Amino acid sequence: MVNATRKTVSQGKEIVTGIQRNYNEIVEYLDSHWSTRTEKDLSVMQALDRALNNPSKDVNAVLVGGTNGKGLTINFASILLKEEGFRVGTFYSPHILTYNEQFAIDNEIISNKAFTELANEVINTAEVHAIKATTLEILSVMALMYFRDQKVDVALLEMRKRNAFDPFAICSPKIVAITRITDDMIPGSTTPLETIIKDMLQSIKTETHVVSADQSKTNLQAMLDETKKHGGTWAMPIRKLAPLAYPFEQLHGRCAALAERICQIYVDEFSQTAAVTDASLLAKQKGQRGRPTLEAKRQAELNPKKTLDQFWKENSAQLPAHFELLDKEKPSILLDNARNIDAIKNLLLGIRLMHYQRPLKGLAFIFGCDKNLINAEKFLRELRYFSKKMSAHIIFCPISQSIPGVFEESWNVDQITNDVKSLKIKAKSAKNFNEAFEMAKQLVDERHGLVVISGSQTLIAEYWRHKGMKKL
Repeated sequence: MVNATRKTVSQGKEIVTGIQRNYNEIVEYLDSHWSTRTEKDLSVMQALDRALNNPSKDVNAVLVGGTNGKGLTINFASILLKEEGFRVGTFYSPHILTYNEQFAIDNEIISNKAFTELANEVINTAEVHAIKATTLEILSVMALMYFRDQKVDVALLEMRKRNAFDPFAICSPKIVAITRITDDMIPGSTTPLETIIKDMLQSIKTETHVVSADQSKTNLQAMLDETKKHGGTWAMPIRKLAPLAYPFEQLHGRCAALAERICQIYVDEFSQTAAVTDASLLAKQKGQRGRPTLEAKRQAELNPKKTLDQFWKENSAQLPAHFELLDKEKPSILLDNARNIDAIKNLLLGIRLMHYQRPLKGLAFIFGCDKNLINAEKFLRELRYFSKKMSAHIIFCPISQSIPGVFEESWNVDQITNDVKSLKIKAKSAKNFNEAFEMAKQLVDERHGLVVISGSQTLIAEYWRHKGMKKL
């Protein structure tokens, strides 16, 4: 325990001092303070927020939750809001290689220096107030402080917990966006989806707008009921797919459309800083009713305005490290941190669409799956269906605990390999990721083959470490 002290300056602001840890010492502290604390409340987070002068009240928060697509939705929304002239903070969880990845402003990751200063302030404050905060709570408060101090216009925050006790539930969000909610959101849970939805929407306030890309009428009705109960504003659910480049429209078009709706609501309802300009893709121009003048038509022809469709076509549908196609590698590498059946179904569909566009000469999957998150029976069913459409080699490797805060328990790779072989699908097991990766590269064409790495965030981290990367 570090002995922290505090003093008060003339303006009345409390300054907490203590031993100043360096960056590596901060990382060690965070690594050792992940917790499976059983208390189900927000009291610790609220106490830490108060001790740091309530940063949760000074940030225009947009909370994004759901089974899958949270990171992509945040990424899409941040790019579009930045295009509109806003200063945008984003918080993703968890990280792949470094904690810094979770904090970004206008897609620029926080520096080691700023990260270290923030962490020291939060940790020392927690100690002087005897607040036993977990790493997730510390990181969440750090994000709120960082975005407040950097005066972002809006902060897009990924909800990591799938219940009412996510740390960001202390905020008064301007918008709550739910990508979709599926039966495998909490594997092994007997909790009805309606109850999960109720828990996830506890942070709704009277000014909160709620929007979802879920396609289930039952789920949407439950969200609508909960929104009305809390006095929030229900927005029309997402039906369309944003026109991303093929094959990403079919895969992530609904995430992009949800991001577009988030941005539209923010511009229409909460924007006070960005001026409406002719270049805006979202802001509704005033005073231009009726037919345009001949001069206006001529200017429009000379200076054609960029459209939302063009914007989506021009922007990447990838979230670096989490979902990324590395087509400059030999062979090409596809990283996808799909960690449940719904995400894996989407991944397999994406592979088929890519093959239709550019036939692959060899396809190898490296799967490292958490047995608590992916039902083996359902997984085998999806592989069997996929194998009827495409030929592929499947390599299973164990996953290790290499990302702090990601608690994964590996499948028995020999058993799952034998189960897949029994379906007449080519399958092998490997002792570790490096062995699996070398095997996969030998099974596909160097120029036109594809190696897919999926099933675990830890496995994605293993790939980057194999490449010698220490940070993204």
